[in-house]
Amino acid sequence: MSKIREHLLSLLLEHESEFLSGEEISERLHCSRTAIWKHIEELRKEGYQIEARPKKGYQLLYRPDRVSPEELKFHLKTQRFGQWIRYRESLPSTQVLAHEWAKEGAKEGSLVVTEEQTQGRGRMGRFWHSPPGTGIWMSLILRPEITLAQASQLTLVGSVALTRSLRRETGLDIRIKWPNDLLIEGKKISGILTETRGEQDGVQYVILGMGINANQTESDWPEELREIATSLAIEGKKQYRRRVLIPAILKEMEDLYDAFLDNGFEPIRILWEEYAAILGKQVRTTTHRGVIEGVAMGLDSTGALLIRQGEKVTPVFSSDIEY
Repeated sequence: MSKIREHLLSLLLEHESEFLSGEEISERLHCSRTAIWKHIEELRKEGYQIEARPKKGYQLLYRPDRVSPEELKFHLKTQRFGQWIRYRESLPSTQVLAHEWAKEGAKEGSLVVTEEQTQGRGRMGRFWHSPPGTGIWMSLILRPEITLAQASQLTLVGSVALTRSLRRETGLDIRIKWPNDLLIEGKKISGILTETRGEQDGVQYVILGMGINANQTESDWPEELREIATSLAIEGKKQYRRRVLIPAILKEMEDLYDAFLDNGFEPIRILWEEYAAILGKQVRTTTHRGVIEGVAMGLDSTGALLIRQGEKVTPVFSSDIEY
């Protein structure tokens, strides 16, 4: 989207309940009224309903649920997270573009977001189904001054922030499955993919990728996913505005991330256990040490999941959990 069109849409959003004259828009955007008309027509083609009246000007009547920068920034209340955005209608994966941007020197808090991923991925290279215009597919660039060992804790920071913000915005009983999934009644609505680049003495950058099933219906998924996946819309029986959800997520993410940097992992650990789906349940996992079965007890000070087997307690650092 061109800069003029971005500023035009921002103006229409700011004055959503009133008409803006073509003359006033022209003066504020430093462009001709013919150029304004051209951009209005382009916005209409993208799904915006804009009324034009002689001697009154233009008024925005309807906004499609898009996650473009001007839509997100209108609701944004963060200091850093989401203040710099790279948006694409479609991407193979937001992670790939985020890595490229981070290597170019993107600031902490820079966000890559798209309407659709054609090659979305989760942990261990799994495919993430990301149909257009339905979910939230985004990657956040972080530059924390922490050790490589601490970087894995950012997945847990992210899962707590996602859970808290989505519970607040939807009222749904969202729970965390260790280490990176969000569930409603045992079905997956979200996953987090954390990828770190750094050396032994510290982290260069971290990409925190998030996929959230927001407004999908069952028909949006292939048959094999319908028994294990759900969406906010299916569970809440309503559609949710992604342009509102994303800024809410980023605000909670920024607050908890800053708290983590200031106060360490312990406050995050306590919050994580509050929202955990598996504590006290019999679980099973396969690690490089073999199969571990027992009761999930909580997290240790590093973020490892503690599994009790009789009198023995075993920490699990990275594995899929069945329960």
